[in-house]
Amino acid sequence: MITISVCNHKGGTGKTTSSINLSAALALSGLNVLVVDLDPQGFLTRMVGVGEPDAAESSTILFDPDAKEGRDLPIVETGSFDLMPSSSALSAGMRKLTRPVDVLWLKEFVERDAPSLGYDVLLFDTAAAVTVYSLNALTASDHVVIPVLPEYQPVVGAEQTWQTAQMVRKRLNPGLDEPSFLLTMVDGRKQNHRSYRAYMREKYGAHVMRQIIRTCTTLSISHGPGGTVYSRNAHARGAVDYASAAEELMVRIGHRDQASPETESATEAMGV
Repeated sequence: MITISVCNHKGGTGKTTSSINLSAALALSGLNVLVVDLDPQGFLTRMVGVGEPDAAESSTILFDPDAKEGRDLPIVETGSFDLMPSSSALSAGMRKLTRPVDVLWLKEFVERDAPSLGYDVLLFDTAAAVTVYSLNALTASDHVVIPVLPEYQPVVGAEQTWQTAQMVRKRLNPGLDEPSFLLTMVDGRKQNHRSYRAYMREKYGAHVMRQIIRTCTTLSISHGPGGTVYSRNAHARGAVDYASAAEELMVRIGHRDQASPETESATEAMGV
């Protein structure tokens, strides 16, 4: 089982949109995917048309010391991937997770419970902040994707997230791969987007994914039951871009034998 965190400490970077559509693309490729929404605001849960559950029927249960081993886990089918939804109770629960060992709850879940669930990919969607939940996700993951809109504040947030991931690799999870940046909402007409893309590639090199996610109207309206770009328009460029990004991601984490041909070259050739 592959475990992935999607993180950026800055909001508005396409993080949740990327969690949804990368997961949907992976599921369409034949993988069995479980998404765990760890954002107390529950944007991902709502975006795929799932109402806020009771705390006991949400991802909050993963941090409940009174929950019994072998319990039934609150997993919802969305039509694309399975989801463990978020609850606002995560906010209250966060105040109780103050011990150093409280960054290990998800690691225990991944090692003890998750293997028996039969998923190929477990993806954690995190809040746009450094919280005990995002640290849990990084500590339990094999890989981290940092979505980044190529503008000043999102780039700063992405670099801070990179530093957090490096800290986790050093102190908590030496098995965490080097992060991968995914450029999102890229508008080839904007000079600042071109400049920040060049900056990221010059500074971080191969850690920036070759595939970019271009601006796409369909991505901005993919809300509701099963709300992925593929349920709206499977031929939209957002759908094509996320499919290519999902394939590249699997190559990066060793799940595919060979990379697909120069995935960004086509979009670069279009001048975007």
